[in-house]
Order: sequence, then structure tokens, then C-alpha cells
Amino acid sequence: MAIGILTLHLQLSGCTSLKEKRSRIKPVLARLHREFNVSVAEDGLNDRWQEAILVCALVSNDAGFTRKALQTVLSFMEAHFPDLYILEHRIEIL
Repeated sequence: MAIGILTLHLQLSGCTSLKEKRSRIKPVLARLHREFNVSVAEDGLNDRWQEAILVCALVSNDAGFTRKALQTVLSFMEAHFPDLYILEHRIEIL
């Protein structure tokens, strides 16, 4: 069994409130879950308006598949959400 974790540190330029931040992050969480069947949540920097940390988790029986799937999630984020600048990302396989 392989557990994969993708951590994304995002910059949300132009956000002026936590309410606006939530309104920009919530559709991203739902879309990633729907498109890739990953568990995804905001996991940090909850009090900062222009930054967020998202964590995606995936469990499978093949470490190679898990890494490739999370890399696909990262590529999808870069292509479909250009207003969310990825400051840092990390993929871990446990």
C-alpha cells in the first residue's frame, strides 16, 4: 500500500479578506476531489488572506501510480488555476 501526500503552498494575490479567500479556495477543493478522487483540505495559514496550504492525499497499491497521479494534480493546478501561484510544492510517498 502506498500513501501519497501532495502539499501546495499557494499565494492568492488580490484577496482582501478571509471570506474572499474561502470563496476562491472552496471551488478548488471541490474540483480536485471531483476530477482526481483525492482527499483535499486546507491545512495551514488559515488566518492569512493571501496564502494557503492545501494538502491532497491518495491511497493506492502502487507507489509509482500514486506519485504520477499527484504529479498530474500539480500539473492540473498550474494549468487550470493560474491566479493561484504555487510558491512551493512537495510530494511524499509513505
